[in-house]
Amino acid sequence: MADGNRTTYVLVDGENIDATLGGNILGRRPRADERPRWDRVLQFAEERWKQPAQGLFFLAANNELPMAFVQALIAIGYRPVPLSGAPGEKVVDIAIQRTLEALQDRDDDVILVSNDGDFVDEIDELLDGRRVGVAGFVEFRNSGFQQLVGAGLQTFDLEYDVQAFNEPLPRIRIIPINEFDPAQFLL
Repeated sequence: MADGNRTTYVLVDGENIDATLGGNILGRRPRADERPRWDRVLQFAEERWKQPAQGLFFLAANNELPMAFVQALIAIGYRPVPLSGAPGEKVVDIAIQRTLEALQDRDDDVILVSNDGDFVDEIDELLDGRRVGVAGFVEFRNSGFQQLVGAGLQTFDLEYDVQAFNEPLPRIRIIPINEFDPAQFLL
């Protein structure tokens, strides 16, 4: 299904993933070694859909550009998108929504890395035959995305499918019996 002219755009809502990881999974601010390995997300997209992936990493910069992080993103193949706006303005959400809308005029595929339901309508509009995916944490993914699976949306878990973490996260999930390994519980 790969087309030599197609690209998979990987749109990362870093704030949402970081907030979910820290607030819902770890219960504290994640350390650098506990955050996703963003290079693995790009690699997953390329291998999964057998075509080049272009990562766009959206950040709320608000007059402060985290240069070390930006340089690291560039080094692993992302294009950082630092944004600012008025106080209380959800600049990352606005930029991702606009990018998803702009992609409607292109034939490229999309993987959104976010659990945020603010993007459900734009993702729905992209389900026109192209490959569209959402990656995040299944137990925190907005239920609106699940309703789009029947229309062709593919969903990926950052830990279990993408394998974006170096160490297992302290998550409780429903385990399909064919994936159950009692050794994980007999420590």
